[in-house]
Parts: sequence; C-alpha cells; structure tokens
Amino acid sequence: MRLICGPKAFLDANSIDDTLPVVLYGHAGGPNRGSAGAAALREILRLKLDPSPRAWDFLTIALSVIAADVSGYRDQSPDGWTRDFELDIAVAEPDLWSGLANDLARALAFLTTDRWRLRFHAGGVLPAPPKPAWRPAQPSAMLLSGGMDSLIGAIDLAAEWRPFAVSQTVRGDAEKQVDFAQRIGGGLAHIQLNHNAEGIGVKEDSQRARSLIFLAFGVIVATATEANRAGTRVPLFVCENGFIAVNPPLTGARLGSLSTRTAHPEFLARLQAVMDAAGLNVELRNPYRAMTKGEMLANCGDQAILKAEAARSTSCGRFQRFNYKHCGRCVPCQVRRAAFLRWGEADSTAYVYDNLGKDDPDYSGFDDVRAVRMAIAEVEANGLDAWLGPALSSPLITHRAALKDMIRRGLEELAALHRVYGVK
Repeated sequence: MRLICGPKAFLDANSIDDTLPVVLYGHAGGPNRGSAGAAALREILRLKLDPSPRAWDFLTIALSVIAADVSGYRDQSPDGWTRDFELDIAVAEPDLWSGLANDLARALAFLTTDRWRLRFHAGGVLPAPPKPAWRPAQPSAMLLSGGMDSLIGAIDLAAEWRPFAVSQTVRGDAEKQVDFAQRIGGGLAHIQLNHNAEGIGVKEDSQRARSLIFLAFGVIVATATEANRAGTRVPLFVCENGFIAVNPPLTGARLGSLSTRTAHPEFLARLQAVMDAAGLNVELRNPYRAMTKGEMLANCGDQAILKAEAARSTSCGRFQRFNYKHCGRCVPCQVRRAAFLRWGEADSTAYVYDNLGKDDPDYSGFDDVRAVRMAIAEVEANGLDAWLGPALSSPLITHRAALKDMIRRGLEELAALHRVYGVK
C-alpha cells in the first residue's frame, strides 16, 4: 500500500496514481483523501508551545505512519497479517530524514511486524513559533495513558521530576487522564492530544503503530521545555511493567502478531538511536523495565492515592469492545489481576468474565487464559530458558539477567492467579 502524506498544497502538486493521499495537519477535503493531525496542531498552538523543528518533523512522520496503520487492512495481506507500506512524506528537513529512513523502517518493522519503505520530500509543515512562546519549566515529560502503570509512574515521579504529563486521548480514558493529572503531586501540567487519523473506509483496528504517535506527542512537549531549549537532555518517561514491555510470546503460535511491542526494550532502543541521530535531545526511559506489575503496585511511593485510584485505571486490551469494561481474560487483564493479588489489596474492578477457571462452553473461548496456562506448564516442565527462546537475544537489549529474572517473577504472579481460580 502506498501513501503520500503532507499539507494540502504538497498533495495538490504531487498527485500519484494508485496512492492514498493523506492531508497532514488539515482536513481531507474530499472522500478520496485521508487526514491526520489537525486537532493536535490546534491544541499545541493554542497552548503556545514551541517544539523544536525536528520534533515537528518527527510528529509528521508518526502521523503518516498511523494514517497508514489505520488504512492498511491486515486481512487483505497474503498471510492475513503482514502488510507492505510505501510512504512519501513531506517534511521540513528531507535530507536529514532520508539518511535515517532505513533505521526508522527497521524500528517500525519491529513495532508493527510490517514492511516499511519511507521517502522524504521538501514541503512539510513547520509552524511559525508562537509569540510569546510558552517554555514549560518542568524538567521532564511522561506519557499518561489512564492505565495502571502510567498512574503509578506519575505518582512516583511527581516529587523528583515534576513531569509534564502527555496523554493520547482515547475514548473511555480521557476523563481518567485529567483526573489522574489533577490529583497527583498537587496537580501535574497536562496536555491531551489526538492523532484523529482517518483513511478511507473502515479502520484497521489492530493499530500496532499507535505507540509511535504517543511517543511523538511526548517528544513535542519535551522539546518545548525550557530545559531542552537550553541544551539539557530531557527525559521522556514511558512507564510500563517489564513483563508486558517484553511481552514474551506465551506459545509458539503467538510469535509477534499477538504480542504488542509498545515499550519493548528493542523498539525503544531503535527509536532512541533515531532520535539521537536527529538531535532531539530527548531520552526515553522506562524506570519499571525490570519490575513486574505486582511489584510496581507494592513499591509505589504513595500507597494512599494508589489504593484510591488503582481500580479506576485501565488495563484491558479489549476495553472499548466490552463497553468500557475490563474483559478479565485477556493477557493484560490477567497480569492486572495477578498484580492485585501480589499487592495484597482487594481488586474492585468489574470484570466481564470473572471466573477464569470455569469449565463450560461459554468459557471455551478463553484462548489467552489457555496460552498463559500453557506457558506456565512449559516453564515448569522445561525451564525458563527453553520457554523464552530468543525473546531477549537482541544485541540492543541490555540487562538480560535482570529482565529474565523479572519475567520469571511475572509468570509466578500469573501462576498464583491461576491457582486461585483453579485454571487447568
């Protein structure tokens, strides 16, 4: 699938047959064009933020990628999953990004398990700096999703780092994002942005590239800070428990396609290399990469606020599908439930499917529960190393021993959950 992405004037001057034109930072203006980023641009300018020019280009690339992601239907690919994308993208510095195109494509391939080819052209959007510009005094930024891990991260980081919280607005979580930002640390600076990516027709719902746009929103804020503009390398915190970040394939049938890689250490390392080469001076950090979700709960610095808010957070991979309720049976839900058990606090979350061990036709579709059970059984029978296989073999992954031990502890938390429900 080929897309050409840029402002309307660029698309008008560079129409290509059999290509989906995507208007960036504007509206489609017709039924045969996609669009992305108009609302985000308005909000950034409304707040008078002044990101670095290369942060704008990075956001432009991310918007183009998410537009492709929602437009390319996986079930139409030869294997029912892997897609081929060619993107022509208008940016402010095409020579710089052309030199990084292969590195970006490799990072995207790891993130989405698709094949990417990126070409860059002059003519991209670079908004004029606002006058006066707002240079936030916060020394860091963080991604605040409405999930439990980012909630814990915000609580822990509030005192030392005073992070500027950046949210990607998601239906069902927007109100939580605002509440969490207001209640933590006396109130965190907070911005909510949405990519509003639209293709033509029904959206592809897997959206493996959504984490790139979330990170790009974080880079926009981080490079607008007073510290970054003064030459300081600003941390952008991506808070996710290590077990879900690595997301080791539970069975041989779940290699890649059923495992998200939002905060995978290899993806973050590849993206960090691109950001460094682009001179963005932003450092991606996951302070919980060697911790399980249960350990995050138990070690959180403010237990009072965590006990008050934890059950409100979102973990479910099918939250919208189940009318904004936790399904209770997907892998993220099982990790969440196991974490509450490890924490020792009551879990008041309402789960659509509560009894994981129920054995009847209504529960026969618990594929994720069976996959977790199979992983636990394989480790018990053959050991952790045999089950893990090459999951931590990338040379870009550091601290392998600590990560392997964390994965062992994460499986132990899941095994304890399965024992409670008598999962066979």
